[in-house]
Amino acid sequence: MRWGNLTKFLVVVLAIVAVFGYYISPLAGSIKQGLDLQGGTHIVLEAVDTPEAKVDEDAVQRVVKIIEKRVNELGLTEPIIQRQGEKRIIVELPGIKEPDKAIEILGKTALLEFQDESGNTVMTGKDLKDAKAQIDQSNRNLVALEFSDEGTKKFAELTGKNIGKHIAILLDKQVLTSPVVEEAIPSGKAVITGNRSIEEAQRLALLLRSGSLPVKVDVMEIRTVGPTLGQDSKDKSVKAFGIGVTAIVLFMLAFYRLSGFVANIALLLYVLLLLVALKMLNATLTLPGIAGIILSIGMAVDANVLIFERFKEEFRSGKTLRAAMDAGFNRAFATILDSNVTTMIAAVVLFYLGTGPIKGFAITLGLGIILSMFTAITLTRWLLRTLIYSKSFKNGKVFGA
Repeated sequence: MRWGNLTKFLVVVLAIVAVFGYYISPLAGSIKQGLDLQGGTHIVLEAVDTPEAKVDEDAVQRVVKIIEKRVNELGLTEPIIQRQGEKRIIVELPGIKEPDKAIEILGKTALLEFQDESGNTVMTGKDLKDAKAQIDQSNRNLVALEFSDEGTKKFAELTGKNIGKHIAILLDKQVLTSPVVEEAIPSGKAVITGNRSIEEAQRLALLLRSGSLPVKVDVMEIRTVGPTLGQDSKDKSVKAFGIGVTAIVLFMLAFYRLSGFVANIALLLYVLLLLVALKMLNATLTLPGIAGIILSIGMAVDANVLIFERFKEEFRSGKTLRAAMDAGFNRAFATILDSNVTTMIAAVVLFYLGTGPIKGFAITLGLGIILSMFTAITLTRWLLRTLIYSKSFKNGKVFGA
C-alpha cells in the first residue's frame, strides 16, 4: 500500500513535468498574438459631414458595423475595432505592416450605382446579394454580381428597357464599366470587368459584399507598431512571467516544503491547461492578457496557501495528517469559492463592458479562476492525499505543518 501510493504519486508528478516540458514551448508559440506583441497597424478614422450626408449616431454605428465586416473579410487575426468619442473609430490590425491596402478598403465609401444613358440611378449596392472575384475563360479578372430578389426584378427591367444602349456601373461616382445591353437579363446576375489583377477584383468584391459606408470617412492617424517593439514587449512579458513564477515556486517550497512541492506541480498543470484553453478558444494573447495570466497564477497559489494554512492549524490542534489534510481542504473550500466567485463577477463585467485588450484580460482571468479551482481542489488534494496515504512521511514539518 505504501509503495503503491508513492509510486502513483511519482508517476503522476513525472508525467506532468514531462508533458509540461515537452508541450509548453510549442503551445505558447502557437497562440495568436495581438498588436502589442507581434506588431501591426493602428488606424484612427473619423466620419465627416458632406453635402450629401451628415454624420449622426446611427451613421457612425453603421460605419463601425461595415468596417467590422470588411476587416473580417480580410481574414485578419483578431482585429480591434472600437468607437472613440462621437465620430472617431479606432482600428488595430495585428500583423499588418503595410497599411495602404487595408486603409483603401476600410475608408472607401464603396457606393455602387447602376445608371441608364440619361444618368438616372436605377439600382444601388443595396440590391446586391453577393459579389465574388472570378477569372473567365478569356483569362479576364472580373467580379460576378448576384442580385437579391428585388434587385433581380429591377435589373431585368433596366436591361429590358435599355437594349442596344449603355448601362454604366459606378463605384463612388467613378465608372467601372459601361457595357451595351444586348438582351434583357432576368437571371439576376451580372459581371464587372476591367480589373487589372485578381487581387483588385477580390478587393472590389469585398467592398461590394460589405456594403457602402453611409458617410465619408477620413484617415486621421496611422501608426505602425514594428515587430521590434512587439518583440521587446514580448521579451519583457516573458521575463516578468519567469520572475513571478520562480518567486512563487521558491516561496511555496520555503514555507510549505512538501506541500509546496505538490502545489508547484499542480501549478505546472494549471499553466498548461490555461494555454490549451486559450488555444481551443482561438484567443489572441495581448499584454493585458498576459497580465491576467500572471494574476490568475497568483490566485491559484493563493488557494493553495489557504488550504495549507488550514491544514497546518488542524494538524497542530492534534489531528493526524490524514484528518488534518481532509479538514484543511473542507474548511478552506468556502473561502476559496467566495473569493473566486467575486473575482469571476468582476471578470464577467469587464468582458461585457470592456473593449479590445480589456476583454483579453477578462478572458484569461476568468479561465484562470475556473482552472485554479480545479487544480487546487482536485489535483492538489489528490496528490497530497496519495502522498500522505503512502505513509512515507509521518513528520508534519515535512508538509510545512
